[in-house]
Amino acid sequence: MTSERATAYGRVVATLEELAATKLQPSEVEQLRAAADTLLFSESLDAPGAREALDGVEQLTTHLASSERWTVERANRLFDDVAECGPVAPVH
Repeated sequence: MTSERATAYGRVVATLEELAATKLQPSEVEQLRAAADTLLFSESLDAPGAREALDGVEQLTTHLASSERWTVERANRLFDDVAECGPVAPVH
């Protein structure tokens, strides 16, 4: 784990604390927390569950934007922050 990954994790936690009660369902919060945890402690995207976690976050953030619950910018920022918790942040 690097300081950059830990900082990204902090941004994810802050976003969840700020918006969980009003902009996310409890299952979505749990999915995002689990994905950030999985990615933070993964050595590669091939680690068990890492790629699946990232794919799930991509699907969730796309849904948040397409349903207009979140702006595209906000959803993309959340995806990027979760991705940056991982060993390699893919281009979104």
